[in-house]
Amino acid sequence: MKHYEVEILDARTRDKLCFLDKVEPQATVADIKNLFSKAHPQWYPARQSLRLDPKGRSLKDEDVLQSLPVGTTATLYFRDLGAQISWVTVFLTEYAGPLLIYLLFYFRVPFLYGPRYDFTASRHRVVHLACCCHSFHYVKRLLETLFVHRFSHGTMPLRNIFKNCTYYWGFAAWMAYYINHPLYTPPAYGDEQVKLALAVFLFCQLGNFSIHVALRNLRPAGSKTRQIPYPTRNPFTWLFLLVSCPNYTYEVGSWIGFTIMTQCLPVALFSLVGFVQMAIWAQGKHRSYLREFRDYPPLRSPIIPFLL
Repeated sequence: MKHYEVEILDARTRDKLCFLDKVEPQATVADIKNLFSKAHPQWYPARQSLRLDPKGRSLKDEDVLQSLPVGTTATLYFRDLGAQISWVTVFLTEYAGPLLIYLLFYFRVPFLYGPRYDFTASRHRVVHLACCCHSFHYVKRLLETLFVHRFSHGTMPLRNIFKNCTYYWGFAAWMAYYINHPLYTPPAYGDEQVKLALAVFLFCQLGNFSIHVALRNLRPAGSKTRQIPYPTRNPFTWLFLLVSCPNYTYEVGSWIGFTIMTQCLPVALFSLVGFVQMAIWAQGKHRSYLREFRDYPPLRSPIIPFLL
């Protein structure tokens, strides 16, 4: 059986970083990363990006050496992805923050609204309902992170946790300040507006959860297998007939419902920014599906049926 020689160069400087001798043909990129990290412990596997071209795409961990377009002496280019942190840690941190921050404003802890309002309660029912909905949303996200989601990548750059937490924590504090403010004014159309908004919020939360469960069931534990998601017997999953990322569609719908319920400008801005970001993610995933699956349903849009 022939063996390979693998030469790893710095993608920027072209300096030789490592030379691996007698690498088995069945070795995967993940195996090569492990061998490379033994020579350079500071670059653990999750921090490595190996590619065939200095400016090309990163190779997948599951790619097999003998299936790559290389000779028996393979040249790979290394790029440092920077310090990494697990997706679970990032999600738990960015979701726990808004939950706790909102509750601080809801209970009106000292130094937020002035001494006379310390630990007082709002007289408006919608304020208490909004707190329940906001808390439910983030508790749901925390539980999904622990028990539902299966991540195709184990880590992300450490710098992302600061960016993500600034977004989630900052908006949570901004909207909580106004919704729980002693001078907060309830929605213009009263209980009818609040009830309608609550129905939209709960419907979309159930839809979002249903999609997350359906996506989990598509990927066996410990694998990175990708399949085309299709509707199941759960009616909430039927949105897969029209969009590639119905979890984002339901997520946006939840925040639209919360915006209508609270009639609060910071919530509306949070919903708008979130929609723009989720639309970008949805378009990326939609293009990825189209590239990977030739039989991908042509009727689907990324996030909004027939529009976007």
